[in-house]
Amino acid sequence: MNFETLFSTASIIAMTGWLFLLASPLIPVWSDRIAGTLLPAVLSLGYLALLIVPSSASGGGFGTLAEVMALFSYRQAALAGWIHFLAFDLFLGAWVCRKARSEDVRFWLVAPCLPLIFLFGPAGLLAFQAIRAIRNRMSQTRAPVAGVQGPAIKED
Repeated sequence: MNFETLFSTASIIAMTGWLFLLASPLIPVWSDRIAGTLLPAVLSLGYLALLIVPSSASGGGFGTLAEVMALFSYRQAALAGWIHFLAFDLFLGAWVCRKARSEDVRFWLVAPCLPLIFLFGPAGLLAFQAIRAIRNRMSQTRAPVAGVQGPAIKED
């Protein structure tokens, strides 16, 4: 299989996962199993295979920006990096959906975070964390103060 075919296959796998995440309010268990576990594992196996298979890359590394740029000038390394992003962003998107469900955050608040996660990873996570922080602050202001009781209700 050539690198273009692997690139297209990995991208289709990831997009399938993102479609399951968009449908997560309707099928939360399947969405979590497929987009949160199965597909990131498949992508991770592809990533691992690219790392194990010998390549013609003889330069580059992770010590400096110049080394990283040299490393990603090789098709196999660039593809491995792309699959790395696809796997982790999909896993993060599934975690966000799962966390939102567990905290009763409405999906319409989470939905705009998903394309941000897909396109800009950490920016989408930051948006979700901001939504959670605002929601938590709002619910704290509405919560009764500990130790203070409301008016007693008399029973006849």
